[in-house]
Amino acid sequence: MTSHAWWLLLILTIAIAALIYLINSRLRVHPFIALIVVALGTGLAAGEPVAKLVESLEDGAGGTLGDVGVTLALGAMLGRLLSDSGATDALARALVDRSGPGRLPWLVTAAAFVIGIPMFFEVGLIVLLPLIFSVARRMDAEDGTKGSPYILLGVPAIAALSTLHGMLPPHPGPLTAMTGLHADLGLTMVVGFVCAVPTVILAGPVYGRWIAPRLPEVRPDETLVTQFTAAAHTGKRTGPDGPGAQLSTESAETGSRSGIATGLAVTTVLVPVALMLLRTLAETVLGESSPVRSALTFAGEPVVAMLAGLLFAFGVTAFGSGRPGEEVRTSLTDSLKSIAGILLIIGGGGAFKQVLQDSGIGEAIASAAKGAHLNVIVLGWLIALLLSLTTGSATVGIVSATGIIAPLVDGGGLQASLLVVAIGAGSLGLNYVNHAGFWLVKESFGMDLSQATKTQTVVQTLVSVLGLGMALLLSVFA
Repeated sequence: MTSHAWWLLLILTIAIAALIYLINSRLRVHPFIALIVVALGTGLAAGEPVAKLVESLEDGAGGTLGDVGVTLALGAMLGRLLSDSGATDALARALVDRSGPGRLPWLVTAAAFVIGIPMFFEVGLIVLLPLIFSVARRMDAEDGTKGSPYILLGVPAIAALSTLHGMLPPHPGPLTAMTGLHADLGLTMVVGFVCAVPTVILAGPVYGRWIAPRLPEVRPDETLVTQFTAAAHTGKRTGPDGPGAQLSTESAETGSRSGIATGLAVTTVLVPVALMLLRTLAETVLGESSPVRSALTFAGEPVVAMLAGLLFAFGVTAFGSGRPGEEVRTSLTDSLKSIAGILLIIGGGGAFKQVLQDSGIGEAIASAAKGAHLNVIVLGWLIALLLSLTTGSATVGIVSATGIIAPLVDGGGLQASLLVVAIGAGSLGLNYVNHAGFWLVKESFGMDLSQATKTQTVVQTLVSVLGLGMALLLSVFA
């Protein structure tokens, strides 16, 4: 380690501190602006030529958005179509109908796991709330549940949705990490599933069974429960306006359009996943000259797979349900509004990553990590955890950690895929009051801060630690 390398590491430390300060200060600077400002300042302090610095910012932001942005937009539209058409509701209800109380947490977990593949955490939870509330109210009336049935069913949903959101493409965080680390898509998905299944089981129904009797007083606001359960059963909005009124309206629309066959709903959700996995299978089994391999490789590209899933969903849900074209277009437009901020943050993170690489800071990080003999998987997890905790953004944690860790990875292979999982898991941990998801869970289930900490914060921290543990276990084979 030369003195210049130490100077570059000091610049990186100051840059991270500045990023945290800008986002959390009284100014509450938007993460996108904070990332661009910090990237610019970092490049100047590291001595990168001005002309080269501007090029780094443009190439970093444009390259990252080119890889991730279109896929993310298609995924958001696919999730909205599934939600509005009632496909996700049909799938969830098929899993819990005619089930005993002991199996319900596991079936809610399965429903959340499948629904969480194309949907963000917040969207997936909103879609599942009518189901959770209606089943929990029935369990509460039968008085056969120890503790709060809302916790018993809510914790598995939180665990499954957060795990998929953090660890598996095509969600924006894992997709961004996969691109930055040049990880193989199919291998990353396989590794992600292997890590996700035990993580969801332990952090979801197992922990939910333990914590529910310890929080017997947790009950959502009765008006909100009535709105959601009425929408779920009758497709009509009831109750006065208030918190969650807009959500209940969306649920009512979903309820009125349910009628999608369960098998078709499952197929619609899994189309992009199946195409991506077929690509991996073709690249593993078939020769490079095989035309079948070429076709499946093309179909399994994230952009193409998500587009195919969207078109399939459009045909099934839009034409099949007879919705007016203008209404469908409005829904798709609204779905893009919700991800505009995420796209900008990802672009800013890409710019920051490129500056770290072009200024020589990436090489200094690699040199320091090799000299200290740090486990790169643990390092990636820890950086994402700390940045997510301090900035309140899992996306910032993932994109920044990816830029810092990228120089330590040759690209591709099992280690890169495990790093994607570990960084994504790190971004989920210690989810607290500066995260939007914390407040969504707290207000939806009528919790105080202590109760929300024992559920949302603990569940996502369990997911984070268990995800790291699974990644380390699989690294034995790397």
